[in-house]
Amino acid sequence: MSTITTDATMVEFLHLNNHHSRPFLSTQNCYSNPTFSHLRRRRPFQKTSLSHFVSPPKPLLVVLPLSVATHALLSPAATLSQDVGAAAFALGGGYGLVSAFDYLTDRNIISKNSTSSEARYFASLAPLANCLRLVVYGLSLATDEGLIKSVTREGKPEELLTGPLYYVLTLAVCAIVFWRESPVGLLSLAMMCGGDGVADIMGRKFGHVKLPYNQKKSWAGSISMFAFGFLISIGMLYYYSALGYFQLDWNITTIRVAVVCFIATIVESLPTTEIIDDNISVPLVTLLTAYICFQL
Repeated sequence: MSTITTDATMVEFLHLNNHHSRPFLSTQNCYSNPTFSHLRRRRPFQKTSLSHFVSPPKPLLVVLPLSVATHALLSPAATLSQDVGAAAFALGGGYGLVSAFDYLTDRNIISKNSTSSEARYFASLAPLANCLRLVVYGLSLATDEGLIKSVTREGKPEELLTGPLYYVLTLAVCAIVFWRESPVGLLSLAMMCGGDGVADIMGRKFGHVKLPYNQKKSWAGSISMFAFGFLISIGMLYYYSALGYFQLDWNITTIRVAVVCFIATIVESLPTTEIIDDNISVPLVTLLTAYICFQL
């Protein structure tokens, strides 16, 4: 008889545990049944219903910052689309700025062709101002979290004094030394801004297959650097040639640009980052190669 009672009570308990469809067993029945006799010394059990033991645990709620949560929910395709959208927005903004200057020149509000020898120095003021800004924030003389997060990889202020600083210095040097009369400066800027910039993005997204001689670089990044560097270089040369700043033989120019882009891509892929930053090596090698190809 005792066995029957025990089995019946266990069936009731298991049914309650699985479905929660019947009222909870009273503490009196639990204490009077031999099956639960080992609980008699636990006096707090008299004040707690069985739901405390059989109910599923409550989920742990973790509150994350909105930026972190949004990034975690985005798929690689969505992240890539964001990068493409940002690039398209920047391209549209640049085109709108150029169109605005064209409108002002057509209205004779500003001069279209400046023959002043000081124009190159005025043009270099923009990158030099950014250079000063990077030095100030890189030395932690002031704080700008937005700037640090946007142009550094690890979020450290001292990183502003390396790659980003070399970048703006190269812009200033190309503006002052080569200005717009020579393809050399244009090719250097195209490979640094377009080729190397796109290589970093594509390498992060699709750089699963690494180069055999440098595991920090990928085939996707190197191929992107050569392809986009070549296309942007040709586009910039065609644009300035159409404006009449220089004349080019496009049959030989295409070969020369391909040679420059290929050598710059090889240099960027070498495992020399610990020795020299690629924001220095790439524009220097591009300047030297382009000067040999176009000036000699």
